[in-house]
Amino acid sequence: MTRFKTALTLVAAAGLALGSVTAQARDFRLGLITPPAHIWTQAATDFAQELRDQSHGQHRVSVFPSQQLGNEAQMVQQLQTGALDMAFLTIAEISNRVPDFGALYAPYLVEDIDQAAALLQSDAASRLLDQLPGSVGVVGIGYGMAGMRQVLSRAAVEGPGDLKGKKLRITPFEPIRDFYTALGSAPTPLPLPGVYDALANGQVDAIDMDFDSILVLKFYERANHLLLSNHMMFPMVGVVSGRVWRELSDDDKTLIQTLMKAQLDKVIDQFRQQERDQEQQLRDLNIQIVEADRATFADAIQRWEATWSKKAKALDGLRQAAQDVKGS
Repeated sequence: MTRFKTALTLVAAAGLALGSVTAQARDFRLGLITPPAHIWTQAATDFAQELRDQSHGQHRVSVFPSQQLGNEAQMVQQLQTGALDMAFLTIAEISNRVPDFGALYAPYLVEDIDQAAALLQSDAASRLLDQLPGSVGVVGIGYGMAGMRQVLSRAAVEGPGDLKGKKLRITPFEPIRDFYTALGSAPTPLPLPGVYDALANGQVDAIDMDFDSILVLKFYERANHLLLSNHMMFPMVGVVSGRVWRELSDDDKTLIQTLMKAQLDKVIDQFRQQERDQEQQLRDLNIQIVEADRATFADAIQRWEATWSKKAKALDGLRQAAQDVKGS
C-alpha cells in the first residue's frame, strides 16, 4: 500500500511538472515593417527558429513582415497592451515617444558604417534602452541597423539645393523630417512597400534610403540619380512587450534576450560587411552619382542642431561616445 501511494505521488508530481511546462509554453508574435527579403525580416525569422530549437519546441514565434500588423505606431500600441509580443522597430517611432533617441539620427553624428556600428554597441547607446520600460512600456533587447542614408532622386541632383521644394520620401519621424524641412524639401512619409510605385508614378521626387534597400527593392529602376551623402545612420531596436516580459520566467527572459541580441548583432555585422560592396554595385549601374559631405549640408545641420540640442539631452553624450569609438 505504501509503495502504491508513493507511485501515485510521483505520478501526480510529474503531472504537475508537465502542466507547469505546458503553461509556460508561448506562441509569440513578432511584427516589423520590412518586406520578407529584407535583412531585418530574415533575422527575425532566424530568431524564431532558434528560439523554437533552443526551447525544444516549447516556444514558437510567428513573424509578421511588411506592416501586416499595422504601422510602427500601431505596433507600439499593441506592444503596450500585450496584444503584440515582440517587434523589430526603427528608432523612428521610439524617438517620437522618447526624444533622446532622436539624437541617434543627428546628421553626421558618425562618418561611416563602422563608426555607426561601434556607437550602437557602446555603453552610451545601451543606456538609452533603460528609458524604454518606463516611457514606452517595452523592454529594449538591443540594436540592429540599416545602412547609411543616401538620397535617390528621379531627377538630376547636384547637391542639397536641388532638393528644395521636392517631395522626398522619409520614414515618418521627427528628426529626419526636421532635417529635410531644414533643406527646404517637402518630407513625405510613406511605407517602404509603397516606395517603388510612388517613384514610378511621381508621387515622390526622391527618397531617403540606404544602399541595401535601393538594390534589393530595385528602386534604381525608377530613380537613377544618387546623392551619395552618408548623412545619417539608421538604427533599429529589438523590443519585447513589457506586459509579456513580466509574465516570463527568468530562464525564458535570458533565452530570449540572448538569442534576439545575437541576431541583432548579426544584422549590424551584415550591414558593415556589405556596405562597400553595395556601393560598388550601385556605381556599376547606369546611374548618376554625386558625392556630398558634412560641409555640403552645413546650413541644414545648423538648423537641425538648434532644435534637437534642446529636445534630446543625450546628444552631447552620444557625440562624445561617437568620437570615443571612432576607428575602433
